Amino acid sequence: QVQFVESGGGLVQSGGSLRLSCAASGVIFRIFNMAWYRQPPGKQRELVAGITSGGSTNYAESVKGRFTISRDNAKNTMYLQMNSLKPEDTAVYYCHTNGGLGYWGQGTQVTVSS
Repeated sequence: QVQFVESGGGLVQSGGSLRLSCAASGVIFRIFNMAWYRQPPGKQRELVAGITSGGSTNYAESVKGRFTISRDNAKNTMYLQMNSLKPEDTAVYYCHTNGGLGYWGQGTQVTVSS
């Protein structure tokens, strides 16, 4: 059974940090390009950051310099280190791959208070 499970969300004050994790199972994780998306309240889902199977990364302009995406293929896990958080980072964060049939996690809530 294919699963992508996010964790690490929560409530944090502006300027704080969180690290999200996305644990994959049932897939050959190391060959998949992966990404983090987020959906702020009342808005569309948007790309936050992506990482290829080879480790190349890309970021949305709004998070560059504050967020870092990484992966540990030995643990079948992707991470998103989020620093200097702002209230506008408040959203449900999802991990996603378009590999295989394309998969989404269930999401984890991040709330940044001002």
